[in-house]
Amino acid sequence: MEENMKLATVEDTVEYHLYLIPNEPRDSEKHKEILQKYIERIMTHFAPMLVPYIWQNQPFNLKYKPGKDDVPAHIFGMTKFGDNIEDEWFIVYVVKQITKEFPELVARIEDNDGEFLLIEAADFLPKWLDPDNSANRVFFYQGKLCIIPAPRKSEAVSWLPTIPPTLPQALNIISTHPEKILASESIQAAVNRRIRGYPEKIQASLHRAHCFLPAGIVAVLKQRPRLVAAGVQAFYLRDPIDLRACRVFKTFLPETRIMTSITFTKCLYAQLMQQRFMPDRRSGYKLPPPSHPQYRAHELGMKLAHGFEILCSKCSPHFSDSQKSPVIASPLWAGFLESLKNKDYFKGLIEGSAQYQERLEMAKNYFQLSVNRPESSLAMSSGEEILTLLQTVPFDIEELKKEAANLPPEDDDRWLDLSPEQLDQLLQEAAGKKEPEPISKEENYDLTQVSKSMKAFISKVSTHKGAELPREPSEAPITFDADSFLNYFDKILGKLQCDICFHFEAVRSMAVARALTHWILRRQKLAFKLELFSTLNYCCIE
Repeated sequence: MEENMKLATVEDTVEYHLYLIPNEPRDSEKHKEILQKYIERIMTHFAPMLVPYIWQNQPFNLKYKPGKDDVPAHIFGMTKFGDNIEDEWFIVYVVKQITKEFPELVARIEDNDGEFLLIEAADFLPKWLDPDNSANRVFFYQGKLCIIPAPRKSEAVSWLPTIPPTLPQALNIISTHPEKILASESIQAAVNRRIRGYPEKIQASLHRAHCFLPAGIVAVLKQRPRLVAAGVQAFYLRDPIDLRACRVFKTFLPETRIMTSITFTKCLYAQLMQQRFMPDRRSGYKLPPPSHPQYRAHELGMKLAHGFEILCSKCSPHFSDSQKSPVIASPLWAGFLESLKNKDYFKGLIEGSAQYQERLEMAKNYFQLSVNRPESSLAMSSGEEILTLLQTVPFDIEELKKEAANLPPEDDDRWLDLSPEQLDQLLQEAAGKKEPEPISKEENYDLTQVSKSMKAFISKVSTHKGAELPREPSEAPITFDADSFLNYFDKILGKLQCDICFHFEAVRSMAVARALTHWILRRQKLAFKLELFSTLNYCCIE
């Protein structure tokens, strides 16, 4: 039972489990073979979506997990999504689709917050459901969200346990009474709203920008576009020790730089853009003046080059037989490639063309990492992978320079600037509301007077007896009812704070915090100066 109750404990990590039903007793080795076949089928079926996806930290992955105590053998995956919470919701979409495509599989998904799907649908949950009794109740089955109910005190239902079910009990209930455990339409809608738009939404999450990069990095990213995430993270999380490797560049020399187009996720692009950084004079990386038309491309390239140099400085070239052996030697490769062709992965590209080869290399890399990787093999670090590519993949700098003359246009990055109106709209959409709730008459105040009073109060000099409240001599003494004051703020901010906790657990930047503060003040029609609230600690902002 303890294993059933265990939640993902690693911060910013999502775990997903797939169980085969009916869970009939069978030979353990035979069961393992069946589940491993399912892993191959799943990863092959969803490859067109998963191959080009750029993950913040770790990719979607599946492996066989043997049974332990009353937890049956099943398929398991864990992904650290880091700062990009969209990775987590994309995984929710993929897991949901897996149970739709393979109706004999039941899925459970959770993160370090526990049953985060219930958090998303918090406004619509039945009153009896809480974190203490939600264990082994929430599953995806046949593409639908299911919640195993608890029997009412006044009735006894033979197939429902009176306490939270064990995992075997839950799987048996799903297998025998699937029509009776579907979550309500409002709960289904709340979760579906969060994953609405996939897989088309993937393209909307990308940002293409010009970067002035060393030719080696350009060649590496042509082969492994996903490595841009490792480069950004290495720069974003750098420390003084990391930067020692960037005093003098040994791998990515600045004189080899060329202009290229790089595809980021919006999260990665924002991380790279938001940090101010000046390179060491000894590094050879110099930036043009900010007025230069390509200043941003030079700055982005400089930062990304630092990230790649840091990655390579932490390792040495490493080769093994498994890395040298061609992917096409695997008996699974032919079927995998045929599946990609049938699902239009190559988008009509001519076989043998440069763009076709790029997509083919991405598919081979995905196959090696996700489909054909032996359980005992040790994955290369990103730095080892980069150094391996530099030594095994030839590239022509002159050819890359020719490509630089015909780059596609950059994407507009005005989405980085979020106005209070846009934030208002996002908050309303996330809360499932189209219009702001009206403010009752009793909550309307003379805003000018409130603002003047607050300014006067702050400008007063405090004595040993405390701050003096601004008032005219003829005014009666002021009494302060602490309970009424707290009740008032609880009344106007309480539910709003609750909504923020449920729907905006990913908000972290102070820029968004200030915008969120402004939105709260404007929404509640309070005219206090924004600076007074810049240090407010909202429970959802780290």
